[in-house]
Amino acid sequence: QLQASGGGLVQAGGSLRLSCAASGRTFRSYDMGWFRQAPGKEREFVAGINWSGSSTYYADSVKGRFTISRDNAKNTGMLQMNSLKPEDTAKYYCAVDRSGSYYYAKEYRYWGQGTLVTVSS
Repeated sequence: QLQASGGGLVQAGGSLRLSCAASGRTFRSYDMGWFRQAPGKEREFVAGINWSGSSTYYADSVKGRFTISRDNAKNTGMLQMNSLKPEDTAKYYCAVDRSGSYYYAKEYRYWGQGTLVTVSS
C-alpha cells in the first residue's frame, strides 16, 4: 500500500516536497515512479528511480527543477519540487513494481491515491 502526501497550494517559484510512504518490506526491491495528472489530461511521467536509488529519470519538463529520491530504510520515496510553475498543477501519484519502461503508467502495478499540487501564478 502506498500513501502519497505533501501536496498543497504554493505560489509560482515556490517549492514542495512530496512523500510516498509504503507499507511492507518489499518496497526496497521495487523501482518507483512519480506521475501526475491534470484535469482533462492523461497521466504523465514525472520522475523515476531504481530500487537502489542509483539511477534516476526525469521528464524534460521537470529536469533541473525536481529531484526524486528514496530512503529504503524508511520505506519512503520523495519528490522535491523547486521553481514550481502553474503548469505543474496536477494530482501527483507514486507508483512501484515496474515491469517495463519507467515512462509509462501502465508498466506499474501498485499506485498511491495521489496528492494534489496547485501552483498559483
